[in-house]
Amino acid sequence: MSPHARGTVERLRPAADELFRREVIEGLSARPRAISPRWFYDRRGSELFEEITCLPEYYLTRAERSLLQEHAGEIAHLAGPGRTLIELGSGSSVKTALLLETLGASAYVPIDISGDFLREAAARLARQFPGLPIHPVATDFMRPFSLPPVVRDTARLAYFAGSTIGNMAVPASVDFLRNIARTLGANSQLLIGIDRIKDPQRLLAAYDDAQGVTAQFNLNLLHRINRELRADIPIGDFRHVARWNDYEARIEMHLEAQRQVDFTIDGRNFRIAQGETIHTENSLKYGPRDARVLLRAGGWSPLAEWTQDDEFALILASPAP
Repeated sequence: MSPHARGTVERLRPAADELFRREVIEGLSARPRAISPRWFYDRRGSELFEEITCLPEYYLTRAERSLLQEHAGEIAHLAGPGRTLIELGSGSSVKTALLLETLGASAYVPIDISGDFLREAAARLARQFPGLPIHPVATDFMRPFSLPPVVRDTARLAYFAGSTIGNMAVPASVDFLRNIARTLGANSQLLIGIDRIKDPQRLLAAYDDAQGVTAQFNLNLLHRINRELRADIPIGDFRHVARWNDYEARIEMHLEAQRQVDFTIDGRNFRIAQGETIHTENSLKYGPRDARVLLRAGGWSPLAEWTQDDEFALILASPAP
């Protein structure tokens, strides 16, 4: 790793292991059963998600990249030079390079829950931008976190890409946005990607692709549980299901039992009936006014908005007075 790519990239153990165990057991004991999508992102899950972003059905990444290519200069002008770019859920940081090339950032802070994946992505960017200080932070950014001390006195621009805000229910999204506003401070900005409501068949195809990569991504959660929590889930007896919930304006991902299954996790017994599901992810979609209302409720005032074919939006916002 370049000397510029430094930071807290240690693996999140043992505290994260205990949180994972507790949330999985609580989620599978609840009715309906559900597990947070944050646990998708072990190393294999992160790799599979990067494959998803390249699929022909998955329009979100292409739309966002196109918006960044077309409007990065305008974003940089509105943000002003010298800001620290903080990316929430950085993943491979591929799109981020488009911002860094024009932003004139003083530093880059990629934040992701997958420490190994984060380390490799930070090293790649350090080679691409050898003069840029990079301070990777391995943490669950959905919970309160601290910024590296070296950037706490700088003006900051947070980038929350890929419509990840849609993975949260609206009250949780509002709380998250407020926490981010408090963490970043008054002289900050937020650039956020938000997916729009559109034809349900187009949405469903993006979350249930013909190659089955999204199915592998969803089922990898069960592999991770088996591997890390001393479990014996019969993974072949589950299938990936994507549904459009029109009332809630969201795509839902589930793992559906194809027969009655019995298994143990860390010594605890579970039984799931045939046809019963484990709800693993929501992806809420927003209309133009909905997105702006959400941001205002979360303590942010929209400054500018860019859209591609009214399918996907990038919104730049500053903290509300």
